[in-house]
Amino acid sequence: MNRADGRAFDQLRPVKITTGFIKFAEGSCLIECGDTKVLCCASVEDKTPPHVPYGEGWVTAEYSMLPRANRERSRRDVAKLKLSPRSAEIQRLVGRSLRAAVDMKKLGERTITIDCDVLQGDGGTRTASVTGGFIALALACKKLAADGVLGASPIRHYVTGVSAGIVEDTALLDLQYSEDSRAQVDLNCVMNEAGELIELQGTGEGRAFTPAEQQELVRLCAKGCRELLAVQREALGGRF
Repeated sequence: MNRADGRAFDQLRPVKITTGFIKFAEGSCLIECGDTKVLCCASVEDKTPPHVPYGEGWVTAEYSMLPRANRERSRRDVAKLKLSPRSAEIQRLVGRSLRAAVDMKKLGERTITIDCDVLQGDGGTRTASVTGGFIALALACKKLAADGVLGASPIRHYVTGVSAGIVEDTALLDLQYSEDSRAQVDLNCVMNEAGELIELQGTGEGRAFTPAEQQELVRLCAKGCRELLAVQREALGGRF
């Protein structure tokens, strides 16, 4: 099939990461994946939730979409007096993914919250939040080390996320909205820099899919994550 934007089946949308986008956050970036734009900010607090073991830290995330991030205005969660189920599910995914990157004992008794606010959504907002959220997290940890709060950054490895799906029985990498909205199968994949899986979400939205098709989608995502890793390295100036 021919993709609407002319990309090859295994090609990412253009990716741009602008660091230091917000003045006051300990770490921040604007990540742009095609027409999807997500602002990611990391905030550090010298306290942890009650469930965190003594001497360890915590990383969590919050996710939201601006009312006109999509083609029609959506109501703010605050106007509904509760977090939407979609936002709650996505922010748990982002939090789990980013916690995998951090040595909590080295972080110490502090919490880093990653706020992911979608300024414009055109598919792949959750995986863009993971990829951009890692940049904000790494910058915040780098600042803690530079300020002498930590002896070294507690970041253990990079984390990237990307989607793939099956549209018209064709496996495609990095679906934009026009593809995602009619995908038969949708898969979101989060990996570390070694190419190991951190999170895998696959759904047969239009039909069931085979183990072989799942493996093909994961292979596409692995390629995309390697390319996103290169963009992250450049944004962070090499290592974190």
